[in-house]
Amino acid sequence: MSKVPQISRRKADHIDLCTDGDVGFRTKSTLFESVELVHNALPELAVADIDLSVEFAGVRLKAPLIMAAMTGGVDRADIINRELAQVAEELGIGFAFGSQRPLLTQGITEGYRVRDVAPTALVLGNIGIVQAREASTDALAEMLGTSGANALCVHLNPAMEVVQPEGDDDFSGGIETLARLVEELEVPVVLKETGCGISRDVAERARRVGVQWVDTSGSGGTSWVAVEAQRAEDTRQQLGDTFWDWGIPTAASVAQMSGLGMGICATGGVSNGLMIAKAIALGAVVGGIARPFLQAHAQGGIDAVRAYGERVIAEIRIAALLTGSASVAELQKAPMVTSPAFDRWVVRNTPLAARLGR
Repeated sequence: MSKVPQISRRKADHIDLCTDGDVGFRTKSTLFESVELVHNALPELAVADIDLSVEFAGVRLKAPLIMAAMTGGVDRADIINRELAQVAEELGIGFAFGSQRPLLTQGITEGYRVRDVAPTALVLGNIGIVQAREASTDALAEMLGTSGANALCVHLNPAMEVVQPEGDDDFSGGIETLARLVEELEVPVVLKETGCGISRDVAERARRVGVQWVDTSGSGGTSWVAVEAQRAEDTRQQLGDTFWDWGIPTAASVAQMSGLGMGICATGGVSNGLMIAKAIALGAVVGGIARPFLQAHAQGGIDAVRAYGERVIAEIRIAALLTGSASVAELQKAPMVTSPAFDRWVVRNTPLAARLGR
């Protein structure tokens, strides 16, 4: 079988499983339930006075929300991504492609042309670290140009790949690849995971080679190990069952990276604006939501996507009001109370640890 049908079949499988499949974590949560924002009963604010605008990857957003990476490279992805991107443009939020490997390696453009419906939105490109290692910088720049992306997300996904039937098993040369892309690309590089989170050590290594933006894609939401386990057979399926819940919870990943001076996007199991507000209080700049947007589209098309996005933004705004925060910068300083399950992930001698009295 040629690689084109393999890639297209895999992308179609991902859409089906992420829309209707049992691919959530079994016992692990995001840990956002272990973070409580302290209610301010006297906020001295009007809702209309709250400014949710923020910059991420060089683009100003009207609200700290990104439609996180989901799909591309198959016919069905075309209408999905175009309508998601259209809503992102309308709401002034970000939009991220799923992996652009089909575009990079096979020239498949389905799902990757959205600029006519989202001319000013933040559009994030996306490629795996292994594919980035093997590709020339010029080829990656051409991929970004074709899709009109403002920045390149480079995704790390070793747990997913070793379970995936067609997956890679050599993850060497990652730091060297990131250093090359930061040096040679003319757009920001965003380091991201795929459902297993990013630790402080990994973020620090990336920062040392110039990466300034990071996407947690932590555990607690969609388990991409689970997705691939349901596509696999025999040994790989058994591996997927063993490592189904592998990873760093999303709130913990934000805490791990807090204070490093990197712009953090909190994704992974995020489904509402309160979770995003909590992530911002922990040190994130924006939050990202993936599967719920895909499900909204499946259930009600572009109107459902728009309604869901508007609801999430309203929830962030209300959380800001109820903490007395007139801006995202103020929300980042909002007082909170955390539980021991979360506290064990907090790095000592960091600003976050000091705020929490740890």
